[in-house]
Amino acid sequence: MSLYRDTGLVLRVQKLGEADRIVTLLTRRRGKVRAVAKGVRRTRSRWGARLEPFNHVDVQCYTGRSLDIITQAETVDAFGVGIVGDYSRYTAGCAILETADRLVAEEGEPAMRVYLLLVGAIRALSGRERDPSLVLDAFLLRAMTHAGWAPAINDCARCAEPGPHPAFNIAAGGAVCPRCRPPGSVMPSRETFALLDALLHGDWDAADAAAPATRRDTSGLVAAHLQWHMERQLRSLPLVERRSFTPPAESRTRSADSEPVAADGRA
Repeated sequence: MSLYRDTGLVLRVQKLGEADRIVTLLTRRRGKVRAVAKGVRRTRSRWGARLEPFNHVDVQCYTGRSLDIITQAETVDAFGVGIVGDYSRYTAGCAILETADRLVAEEGEPAMRVYLLLVGAIRALSGRERDPSLVLDAFLLRAMTHAGWAPAINDCARCAEPGPHPAFNIAAGGAVCPRCRPPGSVMPSRETFALLDALLHGDWDAADAAAPATRRDTSGLVAAHLQWHMERQLRSLPLVERRSFTPPAESRTRSADSEPVAADGRA
């Protein structure tokens, strides 16, 4: 058996026996890890609360035959404190965690890009300075880019003719020109295409200025595109609460050039 340490974000937990728990983490160096935390469901456990979804932790484990064993856990960022008390942030966060869990299918395979996107998105939700729906959609678009599923936004998905184009087709891969447009394509507004582009490239001034109707249309396209490529529905997406968002007064006075889902995981 070998001992190792890593930093990871808790994706989900499962009960095991009477007092143990299986914890699934997405870690910086080892990718997705499933490990047993012994005794953490007992009321006298000193570190069980650290191994809850949304928490960013430094864990020490040793490798087992089928599941690793967590021997120590220290909190790096208690993101859950800023998320679980707000339903819209909690549901958006659950969708982000589930997406990361599904995208990183193999355990033990490094997934640094997804890890950094995940930490950045959860940090943005916890900070409460961005609309949780926008944070969710930005994460989904960038995660799909990592997976090779990024929707075409400006050029035609079929013939690569430069746009803008008026139609969007999920099966075709995104925006389509009039010549390539398949039956059943939708006709989003120009503002919807602009918001998709802003979220993908981190233009938060433009994203924050989008109207509620534009945000709803964009969220629908992003969710449909993701689930088409994953070939299954995410259980948490239908629960996501979409509502108007007013940032805290102190955040409205700050510069708007921060990056909540940055490639380096910083807000």
